[in-house]
This record gives sequence, structure tokens and C-alpha cells, in this order.
Amino acid sequence: MASNPRPRKSLVQELLETVLLTVILFGAAKFSLQTFMVQGQSMNPTLQDSEYILVDRISYRFHQDGLPSRGDIVVFKAPPSPSEDYIKRVIALPGDTVAVRPVVGPNHVAVNHVFVNGHMLSEPYIAEPPDGLSMVFSNVNCVSARGCQYTVPGNDVFVMGDNRNRSYDSRMWGPLPVANIVGRALVSYWPLNHLSFIQSQSSYH
Repeated sequence: MASNPRPRKSLVQELLETVLLTVILFGAAKFSLQTFMVQGQSMNPTLQDSEYILVDRISYRFHQDGLPSRGDIVVFKAPPSPSEDYIKRVIALPGDTVAVRPVVGPNHVAVNHVFVNGHMLSEPYIAEPPDGLSMVFSNVNCVSARGCQYTVPGNDVFVMGDNRNRSYDSRMWGPLPVANIVGRALVSYWPLNHLSFIQSQSSYH
């Protein structure tokens, strides 16, 4: 016995389903993603002034500890100016010790490098080596041979701009509360010649 053919959807039904699916996808994207325009030179050469990016607002909620990874580029509510959003790279996590120390290279010239828990970071993404850590922290010591160092408090991270000597960051205003993080920089989409996924880069895990 032949089965009855399934009734075909009407054009109105198909249009309604398409509209509903579009609304759902738009709502999900609006909840999980945010656009952000880079302002200033602090993230050169990785991100340029007036570059537009998409920010992933939800992935950290699924991390067991809710923390970003070292090397992530994050957008956050700026502690020194809560009405503004800043963008920087995560250098150190809660409990980590950050240091900036001079290292003498093969040409016998001392160049500052960033250390995390004693590990010197390889940072091909920076514009130039950092001058050092600011003296705003009471336990920072920039006089000893070990250079400047700072231990990140719990529930905070330490961030720096890739353009180390043109960046207003944790070296000046202190650690960043994890609660201030809006999300992770995900995709650069404008200008079109910068279209790319934004990679997390850290030589220390």
C-alpha cells in the first residue's frame, strides 16, 4: 500500500521559518559577539589604530576557572576609566610573577625582556623591547640586578600593549580584575586587507 505523500510547505510557512531562523541566529550572534574599534597605537604592530574587530564575549564563561590564557588579546572595562574599553594582551595570570630584566645579547648590548615565573617570553609580536615596569606598585623593585618584578593578585591578570613603550597598561594602573574583561579579540574584519583570525600568542603555558 502506497504511503501518503507528505504535504508540501507553503511559501508563507517557508518564509516564516526563514525569518525565525534569521532572528534566532542574529540574537545568538548579538549575545556572543561584539564589535570593537581599536583606538590608538598601543597594540601596534598586531592591531592598528581604527581597525575593527569582533570580540568573543562568551568563551571564557566555559573555561573551568573563567580565566583567559596567557597571550590572549582581550577587550575590557578600563580600571582607570570604567566608561572606556581598552584592548591589551594578557601577560600573566593570578599568582604569576612578572618581571622585566635586561638580557645581554650576542652583540653585548643589554635589552629588556619580559619574564613570567622566571621564564623569558619570546615575543615576536612586540614593536620594541619594554622600558620596564612602572614604580606604582609598592613591591616593584627596579633597582636590583633582577630588574622590576610584580606578583599578580588573585582574581586579576596583568596586561600589556604590544607597542610596549606607547601603551598605558598594567605597568601604570595596576592589575586588571578578571570581572572587567568583556571578551577575547577573535577576528579582525576591517579594513578588508587585515581580515584574519586573531591568534593567541604566548611562549609560556
